[in-house]
Amino acid sequence: MLSRTAAALYWLGRYVERADFIARLVEATIRLDALSARPAGEAAWQSALAVSYTDEAFAATGHPAVQAHVARFLTLEASHPGSIIRCLEMARNNARAVRTALTREAWTAINRAWWLFANRASTGGFTETLNLVEQIKGETRGFEGAIHRMMRNEATLLIQLGAAIERADNTARLVDVKYHLLLPAGESVGGAVDRDQWTTILQTVSAVTAYRWLYSEGLRPDNVIDLLVSRTELPRSLAACVEESVALLSQLAKRTGLQGEADRMARARLARIQKARTPDIIVGGLHEYLENFITENALLDSAIARQFRFL
Repeated sequence: MLSRTAAALYWLGRYVERADFIARLVEATIRLDALSARPAGEAAWQSALAVSYTDEAFAATGHPAVQAHVARFLTLEASHPGSIIRCLEMARNNARAVRTALTREAWTAINRAWWLFANRASTGGFTETLNLVEQIKGETRGFEGAIHRMMRNEATLLIQLGAAIERADNTARLVDVKYHLLLPAGESVGGAVDRDQWTTILQTVSAVTAYRWLYSEGLRPDNVIDLLVSRTELPRSLAACVEESVALLSQLAKRTGLQGEADRMARARLARIQKARTPDIIVGGLHEYLENFITENALLDSAIARQFRFL
């Protein structure tokens, strides 16, 4: 496989996963802001910008952090490289470059998602924005399903590897920002707003039902952290993404013969996360743990690029 083909497949997986995450983030923030019994207002939209590391870029626009402006910035803003429309555009460009490696079903899902934004200048109100992100989620789920139904070859494995690396980064940033998000004045830890915020986190990663199955004590922040960091049963947890990355790199090594630094880094990271216990992570500093994880993830991404000779 040519190195530029490998790079296009890997980044196709990353961009589709990123578009899906931003769609989930916008949806969860709307629910936290407009549909909650205690609307979080601008704080909810500020946290959405912090999770996506776009708070400074948004501040440069001069707009207030309210639904109409932030939702448009995260979904439709063509000049913002992290918006959904830009992620889908990059995913579509990469998919076009490797069109013959994809099934018609996979290509159609990306194309349809991109066309959702054709001639659209605004996301509209709450209901229209929820409808839009729901359609995007539907198309990205369709793409993911199409990839799982494709032949298990290098192309499929590289797309899934890109998605796993992106998913790990997204979950780590999501937990990090919420853990340090200050409650409004007068609100108590464990109160209605606090529970709403943790529930929003679970909704963003489709983990509400998984939480109920795995924990019987009701909603507790330490249990949410345990689920999103250490439980491999949840596909979007850090542990599950790390485990999946190791397995995919191992399968790629068997098929391509390319094995090296990325495999060693991924296996070492898996060993560390398997030994880690959630209470120890919280006592030792969750923010520091997540910062180290995000840095390691970026280093692994670079190692993968070198190992597969991305251009």
